Amino acid sequence: MTDERENGEDVTTPLLEIRGLSVSYRTRGGTVEAVRGVDLDVWPGQVTAVVGESGSGKSTIAHAITRLLPANGRIDAGTVRFGRHDLATLSEAELRTVRGARIGLVPQDPTVSLNPVKRIGDQVAEVLRIHGLATRRSAPAEAVAVLDRAGLPDAAVRARQYPHELSGGMRQRALIAIAIAGRPELIIADEPTSALDVTVQRVILDHLQRLTEESGTAVLLVTHDLGVAADRAQRLVVMSQGKVVEAGPTRDILADPQDDYTRHLLASAPSLTTARPRTPVSSPEAQTAPLLEVRNLVKEFRLPRTGERPRTLRAVDDVSLALHRGRTLALVGESGSGKSTTARLVLRLADATAGQILFDGTDVTTAKGIRARQLRRRAQLVYQNPYASLDPRCSIGEVITEPLRAFKVGDRASRLARARELLDRVALPSAALERRPAELSGGQRQRVAIARALALSPDLVVCDEPVSALDVSVQAQVLDLLAELQADTGVAYLFISHDLAVVRQIAHHVAVMRAGRVVETGPPEELFSRPRHEYTRELLAAIPGGRVPSPAPETTTSRGPVS
Repeated sequence: MTDERENGEDVTTPLLEIRGLSVSYRTRGGTVEAVRGVDLDVWPGQVTAVVGESGSGKSTIAHAITRLLPANGRIDAGTVRFGRHDLATLSEAELRTVRGARIGLVPQDPTVSLNPVKRIGDQVAEVLRIHGLATRRSAPAEAVAVLDRAGLPDAAVRARQYPHELSGGMRQRALIAIAIAGRPELIIADEPTSALDVTVQRVILDHLQRLTEESGTAVLLVTHDLGVAADRAQRLVVMSQGKVVEAGPTRDILADPQDDYTRHLLASAPSLTTARPRTPVSSPEAQTAPLLEVRNLVKEFRLPRTGERPRTLRAVDDVSLALHRGRTLALVGESGSGKSTTARLVLRLADATAGQILFDGTDVTTAKGIRARQLRRRAQLVYQNPYASLDPRCSIGEVITEPLRAFKVGDRASRLARARELLDRVALPSAALERRPAELSGGQRQRVAIARALALSPDLVVCDEPVSALDVSVQAQVLDLLAELQADTGVAYLFISHDLAVVRQIAHHVAVMRAGRVVETGPPEELFSRPRHEYTRELLAAIPGGRVPSPAPETTTSRGPVS
């Protein structure tokens, strides 16, 4: 059966056809073969998902297609055919006519990809002007419309803000707006929703799906979230160690995986439909006084002037929480709900507008100087974004031992031994000690960040989306590690996440936040099975992985050969 597009193009022809692609990186330790002999097709009007563990070569393929590999990367062999072009051999001038206009790229990390000194609206408007889609006069209004299409709330206000003034999820939506501004034929989405909560994730993925259905736009979705792949992709490509181990219609692979590695990935996925609930870890008896207590906490921010007078955003609104030793309290909610701001207030990285913060019975609401330093010895943070939180000039060994040096713990040999031990516990080889953050994948960098936070054996670890950048198998390892450390040491976790399946596995208590307020609290078993608040029910309904896509069209139903 053959369908025709409006311009007469035969949809049985792949929009993107990759054959025998091999990519390598030159490092100080020698040449690393990141992608080896990969074959891959992307069809008009379809979503093709590439899944696999961190370091399997998924993102390298995305960057090779657009020839945006780092300076030490190169395409060694293969063809990347897009229409009449072989992208692997195009000149830089020819590539500029394809990138942005015909191929849109949504990078994994918005902090690195957005210009920190330009307003969000200006960055979207620049893309529109470059590709002749708007004039200098009309571009600002068009940029607001594109931001609104990408799901950014209050787009007119956000367009006037700088990247650092937005949450991680909002920054990611700004990147998606830039990618879709030119209405491209192909969108390459490299972990486009890893920083997004489930409801916004659904909005973004629904939009990408509408593009494929209405205009025949193809999407190459690079993701470690098998729930997203199961819901959204017609075809699935499974990668391991730079090679494709299995490829075919998503429904067939999920129902009957042929490769052991694929079965391992599926078994590790923490989706609510398939996850095995974690047995609550044993922990010391709750103390009479909690380790951390937050009372009526308020934080207000001034927003850019949009009318006669400036606006004030109450990011945290009368929040009260308690966390005991050896327990995990999870904060869940949409991007911008106040979760990360609450964490920053608890750690004294920002000043509260009102309210009180007690740590081990001591009021630290206004702690500064020595008192703030003492708090940071006992309370550590795992940031959401490993790209921004690791110093690119330091080796991994220096990154992990930095807290030990800062607090004068041990000598050089003992610090290095501690770093090796921590790397082993977060599933990284000791050889990584000599490498730089730029030489690691996103998931590997996040494991380094977790190791660094654990170096001082703190009483409290604030985990701000600590596993959102990790593939499912490493995610499971890290969650097991956190639970093991908690059982051994009694450490408490304030666990911030938009992944409710992960929260169900690790949390003893859950607080649901919306618009800066806590709308519901309770044990995960009760809250997930009998949610009382409508917003909680909405969050649960948006979790990916609950459905399998319909079979792919007849032209793509057979499983392709693996390479």
